[in-house]
Amino acid sequence: MPLDVVACLMILLGVSCSGAETSDLKPAQEAETPTQPNIVFILTDDLDFALAQKMPNLRSLLIEEGVSFENAFASQSLCCPSRATILTGQYAHNHGIKDNNPPDGGFQKFRDEGLEEDTIAVRLQQEGGYRTAYFGKYLNGYPGEEDPAYVPPGWDEWHGKLLETLYYDYGINHNGEVVSYGSEAKDYFTDVLSRQATEYVRNATADSRPFFMYLAPEAPHGLATPAERHKNAFADEEAPRPPSFDEEDVSDKPSWIKKSERITEEEASGIDTYHRKRLRSMLAVDEMVASLIEELDATGELDNTYIFFTSDNGWFEGQHRIRKEKDRSYEESAHVPLFIRGPSVLAGAQVKDLVLNTDLAPTFAELAGLREFPADGRSLAPLLKDKDSAWRSAVLLEGFVGNRFRAYGAIRTEIHKYVQYDNGEEELYDLQNDPYELESLHESANPSLVEDLKARLEVLRNCTGDGCRDAEDSS
Repeated sequence: MPLDVVACLMILLGVSCSGAETSDLKPAQEAETPTQPNIVFILTDDLDFALAQKMPNLRSLLIEEGVSFENAFASQSLCCPSRATILTGQYAHNHGIKDNNPPDGGFQKFRDEGLEEDTIAVRLQQEGGYRTAYFGKYLNGYPGEEDPAYVPPGWDEWHGKLLETLYYDYGINHNGEVVSYGSEAKDYFTDVLSRQATEYVRNATADSRPFFMYLAPEAPHGLATPAERHKNAFADEEAPRPPSFDEEDVSDKPSWIKKSERITEEEASGIDTYHRKRLRSMLAVDEMVASLIEELDATGELDNTYIFFTSDNGWFEGQHRIRKEKDRSYEESAHVPLFIRGPSVLAGAQVKDLVLNTDLAPTFAELAGLREFPADGRSLAPLLKDKDSAWRSAVLLEGFVGNRFRAYGAIRTEIHKYVQYDNGEEELYDLQNDPYELESLHESANPSLVEDLKARLEVLRNCTGDGCRDAEDSS
């Protein structure tokens, strides 16, 4: 890519952040980047916004050295649909991956529908001149039974974890060769991933091309097994007890919550136990981030590398009487951490604007200098350059019947969240005065407000491409 084009891009990225608190902020890297930047994308599994704040290296190396997006959301808060959205930049109602498993979702559907042929990785590899590398969990159901050595298109280097959702005793497809890992300390999945990623960075200087690395640990998903060295950490930690925990009055909630019993002391104790496991399993991820940044610095690549850190969805820990799980419209499920550091990104900035996982692929494309990447989302680059930039006023949250839970569509603005279930039930929250979503106003609010949100939601649930951005911007 011509150097003058890249220089212009870096200037655009270096002014300030929309909605940012900019006092005492400084650019994390002062010098403008003369070449295409490297991009490192780290995707955790089921990590909610609050738990991410507990990790020391995330705080010191990403949050304090980059931008924290305080209102980042997964458009569908479920593993496979969210990961499909990250790769395509599309809402789930457009890419069609609406569940973790067939027939409505999973790896096989993603592959068979031809979605792998035009992911952001394919574009970066074929049009951007990037070396592309994948490490970790891919899409649910990968690789299937037909070909365990299958490598998706778009990846020069492939280290995809096989079906097992285990932290020990699993397999990884290393560039078409399946390698099995055991139960010794050195086989702990996050640590294996960390070694592979740092080795990749260590060898990066041998090639003049920029790299795009997608790093997807399993934690804190599923069993949330911690590394042996972390098994006693957070011994006294309890899960948060916000006002929504074991919500007392659910008479305004949809029928499936109204039927929920109050959380017992035994269940609350179990929630605390699992909360500690989730924290402990994240410590190895936290160390992995530190090791990766240290290696980038040692190789001289850190000042030319954007690092993204996020999650595929959030997680419930007793809020609204929901003991566990995700894939709901409530904040605990849809709200995810998103931290970005890189060339000319302001250190310590907080961006309040509404952002989505639909925005990630377009952002990678713009940073890499691609002419365009067709998507429902938009590049986050303006939020890194101009605090007065116009931005979307709403996002769509969606869920589907095939995901075990009742289908819904929700419009989330800075002030309100309106939810419409396919069975006709509704919810409406004033998030400024009721951030814990305790009192639904769908029956008492001004009818014109409800009708306006309902109309905007209808457009969003059927939008594509530019139409999505127009619908998000309208008010």
